[in-house]
Amino acid sequence: MTRVFACPFLLALMVVPAWSLQSQNAQQQSQTAEQQSQTALQQSQTALQQSQTAQQQSQTALQQAQTAQEQAKQRAELAKQQEGGTEHVDMAEVKRKQADRLHESREVLKAALNEKSGISKTLTDKAKCIVVIPSVKKFAIGFGAEYGKGAMSCRLGENFNGPWSAPSMTSLEGGNFGLQVGLQATDLVLLVMNERGVNSLLKTKARLGGDASVAAGPIGRQMTAATDLGMRAQILAYSHTGGVFAGVALTGSTLRPDNLGNQSLYGRELTAREIVRSGQVPVPPDGRPLIQLLDQTGNVTAATTTEDKKDK
Repeated sequence: MTRVFACPFLLALMVVPAWSLQSQNAQQQSQTAEQQSQTALQQSQTALQQSQTAQQQSQTALQQAQTAQEQAKQRAELAKQQEGGTEHVDMAEVKRKQADRLHESREVLKAALNEKSGISKTLTDKAKCIVVIPSVKKFAIGFGAEYGKGAMSCRLGENFNGPWSAPSMTSLEGGNFGLQVGLQATDLVLLVMNERGVNSLLKTKARLGGDASVAAGPIGRQMTAATDLGMRAQILAYSHTGGVFAGVALTGSTLRPDNLGNQSLYGRELTAREIVRSGQVPVPPDGRPLIQLLDQTGNVTAATTTEDKKDK
């Protein structure tokens, strides 16, 4: 009987350690599996971070490529504007020309605001931007061609209700076929009447009558802007020749920013939109007389109107 009870006891003593060892092994395997799972998760997170980093690097590289492309385009445009195809541009001479154009633009605008046959105050008050191009040259022998340079300023503020911006230099080019003979120069003033017209002119190149609708501006300081013309036209155009202002059609002409002129005026590359809409570009000394005149437009025109009434 002793032997019968001893065997199960010995068997139990042998089974318990084996079961305990198996339990420990299973626990270790579970811990190992958990560690492997955490390691795999960390590796997955690392791979995701590397993927995001690679994507960001790719986006950065794309932005750098686009910036380089834009800079290359700007350099190409500047190269096209270099006179005589020379590689060197005398920036001091170019800046002097911009100062002359700004001075001439102010004189043209002053005449437009002060002459009896000038531009209506109501229209200038409603204008979002004003473009002045003095001494536009027009030469025609069977084929007409126009060319001129001037300045553009826009009202600042989201709703175009702020002060006038620093001037952006601009160029006018155009041509039309016809039986024409002659050479003449005229001053041009453009009133941009709505935001759509502004956006059109801030493109790399805007075709007047295509990208932006243009109408001959009404004459007479007593006119109101409550006409269909004043309310619907994107741009109202005026010419000044021989002391007389008149509405003018510019269909077929193009306006584009004068990048070389702006670079010489501000000492760095700036887009037309940055100059006239950001509010971050200060008015350069050469442009202050023109912008001061624009800021005083209401007072100047109102005073002239009073004088006209007294004369009557």
